[in-house]
Amino acid sequence: MPGPVVERGERVTFRTVERSDAAFQQRATTDPRVRYLLGMAEQKNLEEAEDLVEDRSESDSNLSFVVCLDDEDAPDGHPHDEETTPIGMVHAHRVDGERAHLAYWLLPERHGEGYGTEAAELLVDLVFRTTSVHSVGAGAFAHNEASRGLLESLGFTQELRHREATYVDGEYRDFVNYGLLRREWAEE
Repeated sequence: MPGPVVERGERVTFRTVERSDAAFQQRATTDPRVRYLLGMAEQKNLEEAEDLVEDRSESDSNLSFVVCLDDEDAPDGHPHDEETTPIGMVHAHRVDGERAHLAYWLLPERHGEGYGTEAAELLVDLVFRTTSVHSVGAGAFAHNEASRGLLESLGFTQELRHREATYVDGEYRDFVNYGLLRREWAEE
């Protein structure tokens, strides 16, 4: 069950990641419709997912949130199951350095509804408002056109393409790195 509200957008809410959210992450990221877009060759069992959640949520160099759709009446504190619906997760790694790195995913049934763009935009804004990073980077596999389009719509610039970087779902896939400078975000 996601924790208290950290940030609210127009439609999505960021809630803290709790150890109990590991089961949600584990179920979602083992789904081939998510896993292959993320380039994950192997699945994580629940214990491995719990360790990952714990590492990310306890690190001062990461910002990690459960992306939720909250009912109008959902409290900022710990909501009941029927008051909030987790739909994905967002992470900003290395926020204590010069360049943070974004990672995000949504449940497949929420793709194409604009929630990913809103969540990524909210995260980028939060990173630039609350940290001193100079830039934010993100990456996407070349075959993940939705993620690449999302990054480009937020002003990210393609910086590097790794040809046949990773073997995913039966073939080698190109990986594309993107970047966004603080001043470019401020201009938008």
